[in-house]
This record gives sequence, C-alpha cells and structure tokens, in this order.
Amino acid sequence: MDGGLDRRGWLACLLSGAVFAVCMAGTTLPTPLYSLYQEKLGFSELTVTVVYAVYAFGVIGVLLLAGNASDAVGRRPVLLWGLGCAAASAVCFLCATALGWLFAGRLLSGLSAGLFTGAATAYVMELAPGRDSPRASFVATAANMGGLGCGPLLAGVLAQYAPWPLYLPFIVHLALLAASGAVLLGLRETVRVRRPLSTVRPQRPGLPPGVRVVFRPAALASFAGFALFGVFTSVSPAFLSQFLDVDNHAVSGLIVALAFFSSIAGQSAVGRIGERRSLPLGCAGLLGGLALLAAALWWQLLPLVVLSALLGGAGQGLTFRAALAQVAAASPADKRAAVISTLFVVAYAGISLPVIGVGVLSVHIGLQDAGLVFIACMAVLVTAAGIYLVRRRPGGAGA
Repeated sequence: MDGGLDRRGWLACLLSGAVFAVCMAGTTLPTPLYSLYQEKLGFSELTVTVVYAVYAFGVIGVLLLAGNASDAVGRRPVLLWGLGCAAASAVCFLCATALGWLFAGRLLSGLSAGLFTGAATAYVMELAPGRDSPRASFVATAANMGGLGCGPLLAGVLAQYAPWPLYLPFIVHLALLAASGAVLLGLRETVRVRRPLSTVRPQRPGLPPGVRVVFRPAALASFAGFALFGVFTSVSPAFLSQFLDVDNHAVSGLIVALAFFSSIAGQSAVGRIGERRSLPLGCAGLLGGLALLAAALWWQLLPLVVLSALLGGAGQGLTFRAALAQVAAASPADKRAAVISTLFVVAYAGISLPVIGVGVLSVHIGLQDAGLVFIACMAVLVTAAGIYLVRRRPGGAGA
C-alpha cells in the first residue's frame, strides 16, 4: 500500500514538474527569434536587452506584490493564473506588429514566471512523498531549468525548419499550456488551511530570523548564476550572428539551451557533493564559464562559447539547487513560498540589471567590449562570493 501511495505521489510530483517546465519554456521561447523581430520591426541591440529585462521586472514585481499568495489561497489557483498570463503572452507575440506588443508579451511572461517560481517550486516539493526530500528539490529545480532550456531549443528548431517562424512556436506553446491546465486541474491542492485573497499583502523582501544565515550565501551565488544566464539568453544570439556568422536559429537556440541543460547536470551532482560544498564549487564553475566566455569574445571562437555554456551552466546548477534546498529546508512551512520568492527576487535582479548594463554599453563601445566589461564585473562578484562561502560555513544538510 505504501509503495502504491509513493508511486502516485511521485507521479503527481513529476506531472506538476512538467507543468512548471511548460510555463518556464514560454519565458525563453523568444530568445532565438529576436534577430527576426529586429529585421521585422527595426530596433537596436539595446532595445533587445530592455525587452528582455521587462520580463525580469515583471517577475520581481509579482514576487514582491504577491509572492506569498499561494501560501494563502492555495498553490493551484496561483498556478492557473500563471498559465493564463503565459497564454496571454503567447497571444501578444502572435500579434506583434509593433514593438509595444513585444513589451506586453515579455511583461506578461514575467508575470507568469513570477506567479510560478515560488508557488510551483513549493508545490512540486509538497506533492512528493516525504516532503523536503532531495529528489523533490531536484525535480523542482530541474523543471525550472529544463523548461528554460527547452524554450529556445523549441523555438530555434521551429523557426529554422518549419513554416511561420514568428508564429508556430507560440501556437505550439499555447497547445502545451492548454494541456498543462488540464493536468493541473487533476492534481490535489497541498495548502490545507486557505485564506481569502484579501489577506495577501505586498511584501518587502524579508526573512524569518532562522533563515537569514542560510539565505545570504545562497542569494549571492544565485545572483551570479542568473546574471550569466541573463546575458546568454539576451545577447548571445546577436554575438553568434555578428561575430561568428552563425545565422542558423536552431544552432543559436541549442547553444542557449545547453547552458540550462548543463544546469540540470550540475543540480544532479549536488546529492553526491553535498549542499555546503556545492555552493563554492558552483562559484568556481561560474568563474570558469565566465573565463571561457571572455576568451570566446576575444578570439571569436564558437567552441569556446559552447564550453562556456556547459561549464557556466553546470556551476549555476550546483549553486542554484544547493541554495534552493537549503533555503526551503530552513523555511517554516507556512512561509516557504514567500521565502523562495524572495530568493528569486535576488536571482531575477541578477538576470535584469547586468543585461541592461550590457545593452547600454554596447551602444557606446560595441557588443564585444560590452560583454568583456560584464564578464570582468561578474568575475569579481563570483570570486568574492566564492571566498565568502569558503570562509563562512552556511547551515543546511549535506555537509
């Protein structure tokens, strides 16, 4: 009997993870398509980074205004709202005849991700047998990163080899969102005591006292890892096209996807390495990825871009899963989604602010030199985070 309950529990966990992945795939779906939108609408590389960053601001806004909503009204209602925002985002991209549609689509995409990140992570972990198990945290983080990786890969392949490159990826995503809604309606709610939506209040980034010691190093590492991903997903397709003559959308999407898939590989190693050691080791991987990316920019070599995606992605995976597992384990059950949301506020600040900086610099000194300046700044941050993590023993299991 217990074995049957465990199987049903893991099936529910995996199905919720698949819903999580589908929603997150929509947030990176436009990545290999930006060059096509530039040709169609005629905007600059700075505009690309701003369009991209609008998504991150949408995420942060939702996390601050309603990051704790699923703790009150339940996980499923919040996730259904998130799927609705993702569908509205896809419709905006389908209607994109002017730049305003792209801004609206990215903002709605950010709202969907903001609704999903904290709530879906908590939901996946709560549906699994034996809450807070390492396997459950891996399913949650792998669904997040796997979805982010599948987005550019799916869009790149469809844009390169199928008709209607600016339409078919979003039509396919709408179909996947409809299927995800049906799956979600069949899963059970995990919040037992629910409160009215009126009890949800905007929250300042804040943490219960017992979480703070764990949270600080986790947030540092998460910021650095997401900053690297932000640059990969916003400007790497332009770099590949301008300096390496890579105009194949499928190749561009695959290289971006490799960073996210490597993140999953890094996450899978956390159980063997241990959470405490994974954070500083992940910072070392991020530093190596940044060094390879700098070499790729300097010598304009495609293999170094691929190696940077692989090593940097693995480093991000080590830091992200260890950070999330430690923060979730240290959080009270009734505040878990809110605390996880605060961690994602820091992470998405890493995605948005450095990317805009690269866009502004590219106007004045060019994309190549702007990328090198970004790498230098992030290398300093990653090095400081790694030293801090080595010298300070964070709490959590897995030592």
